[in-house]
Amino acid sequence: QVQLVESGGGLVQAGGSLRLSCAASGGFFNGLAMGWYRQAPGKQRELVAIITPGASTDYADSVKSRFTISRDNAKRTVYLQMNSLKPEDTAVYRCNAKMARINYWGQGTQVTVSS
Repeated sequence: QVQLVESGGGLVQAGGSLRLSCAASGGFFNGLAMGWYRQAPGKQRELVAIITPGASTDYADSVKSRFTISRDNAKRTVYLQMNSLKPEDTAVYRCNAKMARINYWGQGTQVTVSS
């Protein structure tokens, strides 16, 4: 069983930056594929960024060149650095861990970007 706890959300003006953190407990963190998803009101959940156990990354087109996902295996934590934030980035951001086709989710953290 893997437990995930996100932090770092908040209110920021357009053009600003935030860094989200997701701390994992339980499970073998080094073997987990980690990701960030977001869901805005009235919209479907979408994948923002993923990072594999080998630290390969992939991003949604809408966040490429603005967001960076990274992981610190020693701290069992994954990060999402978000720069040049836009109002359309406003959403609840949730951390995801995947191993052996089992998905684990954090509770989510709100990111609000004002124009």
